[in-house]
Amino acid sequence: MKISDFKKTAEEFLTFLEVERNVSNHTLRAYRADLEQFLIFWERLSKKELKADSSLNQVVRRFVLSLFYKKIAKTTLARKLSCMRSLARFLRGQGINIDLNIKSPRIEKKLPKVLTVDEIFYLLDKLKPEDLPSRFPHRDRAIFELMYATGVRCSELSGMKLSNVDFNQKSICVFGKGRKERIVLFGDKAKSVLETYLEKERSFMVGDQEDSGFLFLNYSGSQLTVRSVQRVFEMFRKFLKVDRELTPHKVRHSFATHLLNQGVDLRVIQELLGHKTLATTEIYTHVSPAELAQMCDEKHPLNKGDRTTIFNKKLK
Repeated sequence: MKISDFKKTAEEFLTFLEVERNVSNHTLRAYRADLEQFLIFWERLSKKELKADSSLNQVVRRFVLSLFYKKIAKTTLARKLSCMRSLARFLRGQGINIDLNIKSPRIEKKLPKVLTVDEIFYLLDKLKPEDLPSRFPHRDRAIFELMYATGVRCSELSGMKLSNVDFNQKSICVFGKGRKERIVLFGDKAKSVLETYLEKERSFMVGDQEDSGFLFLNYSGSQLTVRSVQRVFEMFRKFLKVDRELTPHKVRHSFATHLLNQGVDLRVIQELLGHKTLATTEIYTHVSPAELAQMCDEKHPLNKGDRTTIFNKKLK
């Protein structure tokens, strides 16, 4: 296969991912960037070796091997390898076999960092709209309130449609990874903040133009982007008493952890988060060494009272 032929195949592959596999826009952008990187590698290689054009299998393997020598994060390397494996499966369906039996690097699972309940409540309850350095403080408060109330992903919040919000049932139909549909829930507080935003700001954003239908809008009445949502949380971070990172994903982690700490079943949390498998949700069941030590001190029988007293009670 020549480079010119592969460019057409790459576009067909990306279309397949978007239409048939329903991958997220984030994954689609990442895979497109990975394929562009592969094409650059192939073009450079073809200038050095005339036969490079004739063996796609060899070029792919050499490209993958080169990734291991680059100083990139293990997560990035794993994603690039995942892209090439998906491409290999797609090509296999067209009768082109690529030998790509390479293991991904082992990625250590880190405990998700979360905000405390007090920190969340301080930002949501103590700050007034006039305290926020924003043109649309009610919108920004609604974004934070809804993110913590539902635990949705940043991209899911950005893509919410007003028509998918049921204020009577206090639920929202969202589309997650792979365009999978699920229902998330919110409470009275989030409902009140949302209604305030709709009444005081959203109608002003729409103005006389046609309504785009998205729940959260920018100043021109268009869909609020993921980057804009991230900036909202960067603004709130400045009000924290301690220097702590505040991102939409950290709020999502906080949502799951706080529910679990209140005794909510793990499978319920899995459904609310939109995780494909329970194994992904189980990361929230892990505790830090400090928390483990505190639990042992408080709960272990040998740390409660005098041992002789405990022994004597068992003899009676």
